[in-house]
Amino acid sequence: MPRFTIHDLAETIDARAASGGEASYTRKLLDKGPEHCAKKFGEEAVETVIAAVENDRAHLIAESADLLYHFLVLLKARGIKLEEVEAALDKRTSMSGLEEKASRKGG
Repeated sequence: MPRFTIHDLAETIDARAASGGEASYTRKLLDKGPEHCAKKFGEEAVETVIAAVENDRAHLIAESADLLYHFLVLLKARGIKLEEVEAALDKRTSMSGLEEKASRKGG
C-alpha cells in the first residue's frame, strides 16, 4: 500500500505554488509573503501544543498535519528545500543530542 510522505506533500506544495489562480490555498498563502506564512505556521504550532496538552489524539494528529503543511509552505516562501533541512538533521545525527546542542552558538 503506497504511503503519503512529507516529500509527497512538498511536491504538492511546489506544484500548487507554480499554479496560479484563486483555487489554491497554497498560492494564496505564498502571495501574502513569508511573514504571513510564518504567522500561520506559528498559529498552527500553538494549536498543536494545545491539542497535545489536551491529550486529544485525533485533534493532535489533525493539528500536526496542519503544522507540517504550514512548515513546508514557510520553507517554500523562504526558498528553502526540505532536502536542506534533512541535510541539517543528518549532520546532527553524527553526535548525541546534548553534544550537538552544546556545539551551537550560545550552547
